[in-house]
Amino acid sequence: MRRLLLVGFLVWLIGTALIRWALPRLPAPEQTLPILALYAASFGAVFAVVRRALTRSLEPAAARGAAIALLLPTLILDAFASAFFSAVYPNLPGDVAGVFAGWMMMCCAGGLVAVLKGK
Repeated sequence: MRRLLLVGFLVWLIGTALIRWALPRLPAPEQTLPILALYAASFGAVFAVVRRALTRSLEPAAARGAAIALLLPTLILDAFASAFFSAVYPNLPGDVAGVFAGWMMMCCAGGLVAVLKGK
């Protein structure tokens, strides 16, 4: 589990760096369809990656624990990134902090749903 926590932290760190320095924008809160598309695509992508990476090689209970360990850094650290959004992401307007927080929750939800059913 420590290794997966470390992997989750590294994924969070790289993702945060990419969002901070390479992501030009997020949809504004009033852009409903782009937000829904971003959330759906992200949910599906994380679902597919976690499903493939964890459920094929681990028993269902172990896969659930592994998914929690992998996603926990994002859940914890992005709570702070959302609270201090303008300091963490000075390249993005502050009004998209809620969109960002929802995006991260959808990513984590996709990973957790991927291991619910088991093999």
